[in-house]
Amino acid sequence: MMNTSSKTRWIQLALGLLVMMTISSPQYVWTLFVKPFQATTGAGLPAVQVTFTLLIVLQTFFSPAQGWLIDRFSAKGMIAFGAALSGAGWAAASQIDSLYGLYATYGVLCGLGTGIVYVGIIGLMVRWFPDRRGFAAGIVAAGYGMGAIATTFPITDMIAASGYRHTLLVFGAILGVIGFVAALGLRQPKPGEIPEISADKVASAAKDVAPAVMLKTPLFWLMFAMMAMMSTGGLMVVAQFAAFAKEFGVADALVFGFAALPFALTFDRITNGLTRPFFGWVSDNIGRENTMAIAFALEACAIALLLVYRENAYAFALLSGVVFFAWGEIFSLFPSTLTDTFGTKHATTNYGFLYMAQGVGSLLGGPFAAMIHDSAGSWVPVFCIAIGLDLVTATLAWFVLKPARRAYLGRPMTAGSSLAAPLAAKPAAV
Repeated sequence: MMNTSSKTRWIQLALGLLVMMTISSPQYVWTLFVKPFQATTGAGLPAVQVTFTLLIVLQTFFSPAQGWLIDRFSAKGMIAFGAALSGAGWAAASQIDSLYGLYATYGVLCGLGTGIVYVGIIGLMVRWFPDRRGFAAGIVAAGYGMGAIATTFPITDMIAASGYRHTLLVFGAILGVIGFVAALGLRQPKPGEIPEISADKVASAAKDVAPAVMLKTPLFWLMFAMMAMMSTGGLMVVAQFAAFAKEFGVADALVFGFAALPFALTFDRITNGLTRPFFGWVSDNIGRENTMAIAFALEACAIALLLVYRENAYAFALLSGVVFFAWGEIFSLFPSTLTDTFGTKHATTNYGFLYMAQGVGSLLGGPFAAMIHDSAGSWVPVFCIAIGLDLVTATLAWFVLKPARRAYLGRPMTAGSSLAAPLAAKPAAV
């Protein structure tokens, strides 16, 4: 029978999942608002895509400060504020007429709000689940990846029926209120509320390393570079999805009785969510780096096939789901790997610094990718760049990150061994 402490942490996981779902739409249905915002502001595609970059940059580049505030003060209060701020950003964006108004509302408010929620919830869950860190981080990250499933078709239909302004106002209010209320139930674990873990089950014995010390280690910057490269490739697809679906001539084709674009967006949300707990669970069992190498190589293959079959609506829709299945796991693998390596005490702030890598990726995946398209007159170079980044990162995971972490944590290399097993940590602790 589940004891009270065990039940509490699963309730916390469920609340974290719900709040994450309420903040996913600003990123994952952004592509549905690009054309309306271009029409309203009179701006070109690269200029409007700066909004997406602002969203991700502010979501990520401020996350170390947000993580510090959450660690220092109230996780519940900060996360509730972030959820409300994200909803307010959509509501405010419904009233703007200028490009800078778009940047200030959809970009700034939603970016800051989603960043607070994301790093806060990830930081909480790696503390509540030291025995299932990859799985727990994957579950709440799945909320961010899958939350837009519930909104994609309703938003598409409401835009067509009532216009994008009404849609933003209504959904901004609904998502903001739900996220705020659910966040009020979150909290840090108390002594005795997390399970005692035997030495043969613990994912890592790493001592707690403060951010200032972590930032001086080459190992952190290796993980940062890898996450930035993976974020770039994935966000190239997320930000430009509607644009290249239209250019490939498949956006309005029917797939299983549905228009290909909203079908693909919904299917992508499902696979982008399922991959996070799935690969998190896999990494808990076979090791973080081994899982990274498999998933990143899979994404390279999926993007290559998507490029080859880009004019086939069925192949386009289904392969896009495989792409997102092979990409979304970075949001469970990287935070769990980081916490395995640098400990739990500063987990939220430490992950805030690593999460900035997604901001770097957004700079390349948003307007830069659009500029490459405008210059080349094709999306093919953008796809090729994403494939190359995936292959490089898969290689780094296997041949560089794996031995580097073993050396840092003081564990000798052995054939077939996994860093999901116990580690005798020897880093400096503060």
